[in-house]
Amino acid sequence: MYCSVFSKAFSLFLCKGAIPSVVLSKKIAFSFSLSLSCRTFASMKIGNVEFGPYPVFLAPMEDVTDIGFRLLCKRFGAAMVYSEFVAADALVRMVNRSLEKLAVCDDERPVAIQIYGKEPGPVADAARIVVERARPDVLDLNFGCPVKRVAGKGAGAGMLQNIPKMLEITRAVVDAVDIPVTVKTRLGWDADNRVIVDLAEQLQDCGIAALSIHGRTRAQMYTGEADWTLIGAVKNNPRMQIPIIGNGDVTSAEICKQRFEDYGVDAVMIGRASIGRPWIFREIKHYLTTGKLLPQEPFSWYLDILKKQVEQSVERLDERRGILHIRRHLAATPLFKGITDFKQTRIAMLRAETVNELFEIMNNIPKKYGILE
Repeated sequence: MYCSVFSKAFSLFLCKGAIPSVVLSKKIAFSFSLSLSCRTFASMKIGNVEFGPYPVFLAPMEDVTDIGFRLLCKRFGAAMVYSEFVAADALVRMVNRSLEKLAVCDDERPVAIQIYGKEPGPVADAARIVVERARPDVLDLNFGCPVKRVAGKGAGAGMLQNIPKMLEITRAVVDAVDIPVTVKTRLGWDADNRVIVDLAEQLQDCGIAALSIHGRTRAQMYTGEADWTLIGAVKNNPRMQIPIIGNGDVTSAEICKQRFEDYGVDAVMIGRASIGRPWIFREIKHYLTTGKLLPQEPFSWYLDILKKQVEQSVERLDERRGILHIRRHLAATPLFKGITDFKQTRIAMLRAETVNELFEIMNNIPKKYGILE
């Protein structure tokens, strides 16, 4: 129900609100023909799911990649979208909050659901529940989350300190389900243990269908710069036959294209750069298709997208929780960066408690700061 309502609402927004339908066909419904510089890259497959050259995926992010945000990014050109990560133990115990994360709809396919855990039995059981209830196109194992409440308990990136257990879990899940199983992980635990080249071979031998690699160690968290050289080393390893998906610090269309060309990855995954900026997939797809940067839209176009996110978040949850949920996007969006003396307005937006209050602040921004359309 939610999928159909949101899809219809967003389609009307695109067609009637911000972009005329004639322009929509050019700017949203992208051609999949490739420029000359792109034709050296073949299509890739994960199981039976086929992608054209240069696929760009939405990364799994807790409290970010809910169904509404996934649908939005899909409509802007994401080739595949991932759910928030779901705790295997919670699924086995049938915790409602976790079961709710399994909701998917046809409009967002192909879609991956990501789970995490630290014991083979419960993770395999959770994988079966995911397939039975949601039937995603891909089931992804989280061996990369660096946050303390996950990695500190031995799950997520914590598994990089127990490779035998990681491989045991992976084999158990591959054997438990009949859909493609993939893994997302990091370069290693720390600078002295960057094990990804050997680990990638071991995970492939377990039967996974693709591997996503974030170019940092767990010790780095999100500090410093992502190191793509080891991602490239995995991709260029002649033993590797599965698709390799690179992730980390891809914040623009130009960087995305460079990552494809410099490291030969089969796909690129966008995470934090999409928060408050779901249109980044549109920008990237246009650039990869044409070789040209997409012209900027009027300020109100981007503002209306953020407002639509607010509305769908409130519709999915309720006014209080929906506004709390969307604050991360409002805080992270690049739309307001560079506006002089914007700090107090930003604080007011993040303190607003009702949709009316929030929209009054947002609607007043162009006039208050003299932003011309």
